[in-house]
Amino acid sequence: MKIAIAGMGYVGLSQAVLLAQHNSVCVVDVAAEKVDMLNRGISPIQDSYLDAYLNKPHLRLRATLDPEDGYSGAEYVVIAVPTDFNPRENAFDTAMVESVIRQVLRYAPEAVMVIKSTVPVGFTQSMQSKYPAGHILVSPEFLREGKALYDNLYPSRIIVGTDLADPVLTEQAHAFARLLQDGAEKKNVELLVTGCGEAETIKLFANTYLALRIGFFNELDTFAELRGLDTGSIIHGICQDPRIGQYYNNPSFGYGGYCLPKDTRQLLASCRETPQTLIGAAVSSNGCRKSFIARQICRRVEMLASQENSQPVVGIYRLTMKSGSDNFRCSAIFDVMEQLRQAGVPMLLYEPALTPGQTVDGCRRTDDLAQFKSLSSLIVANRLDDGLSDVQDKARLQAHRRKRKHLQPYGACRPYTPT
Repeated sequence: MKIAIAGMGYVGLSQAVLLAQHNSVCVVDVAAEKVDMLNRGISPIQDSYLDAYLNKPHLRLRATLDPEDGYSGAEYVVIAVPTDFNPRENAFDTAMVESVIRQVLRYAPEAVMVIKSTVPVGFTQSMQSKYPAGHILVSPEFLREGKALYDNLYPSRIIVGTDLADPVLTEQAHAFARLLQDGAEKKNVELLVTGCGEAETIKLFANTYLALRIGFFNELDTFAELRGLDTGSIIHGICQDPRIGQYYNNPSFGYGGYCLPKDTRQLLASCRETPQTLIGAAVSSNGCRKSFIARQICRRVEMLASQENSQPVVGIYRLTMKSGSDNFRCSAIFDVMEQLRQAGVPMLLYEPALTPGQTVDGCRRTDDLAQFKSLSSLIVANRLDDGLSDVQDKARLQAHRRKRKHLQPYGACRPYTPT
């Protein structure tokens, strides 16, 4: 069976590798460099499982820049293109998804299209109504950057949304779910075929719950820091309750990445006529946390300046949010850095994943870790790794922080809203 994948981000590429174990898969993308890398068996994104599986000889996988070449003859087309949140429209920009739908109808009109991109509730049904000749399903993904293929191989569940009143589309939904199960290493995965709106809602509410959990532990950390309490001990004690669990509980700069910020905002926009407070809190709490982090750093800079009688330099150690990932798109640290820039705080960035000569908002940069540690008066890092083991006294860490000196609170927290 030929299957086409539209988009070579971590969603599309991991789906492609999963399905190419038992099918012939062609990935269509607009980036020539990515297409060339994949055709040479090299993953264009950092993921240890992708690296390993791309070296397997039985994988039937190729990539192309040509939509006609990629889609023609395909029985399924998985759509995994970006749906960025448009703040002016207060909604996802779904233009790329619709563009792929039109291309598929031109080159493979009989193909079943499966939307993997995150879309607003009601979008899939609206596309089916707008393009009645198409066969359109939606299947939300639940992947982590840096572990995208692993999460496909060992999925928590497989969900496919369809028009349950249409027996043909419903059978196609079950068939696609079986394709995903066939490629997975984990057996007996729970398969759930729902209506399209239900599948779309599952994705948005699942990610918003994760955002709420992150916000909860971040606000706990803020509370503890202002009172000189040991965040780690408090979290450990709370999470011993099996109803809460010892997972997804590390304080951070705030949630970031490609999915959570836009998905929470889309859900909030979808709730205009729904009585709610929690969804809005999930969004506003994140801005509040980043503002708190920036102000605490500014206070520390002021203290160091008075002690050293010179202008301290704040070192930004890595832009990536997750270990094992080279993706820093929409990382929470960017908003913290912007507030520090507005406050006139000198910064020095160390991020080896950047290309030579690439800069971030005019921030000074060094690729020499020893120089970075020497020039930085204070180091801001999302996690402690071996690279900082000798300068822990300089590091402000957001994970597993120690009990620190009491800091006086300074008024209500006003969230920072990026432009």
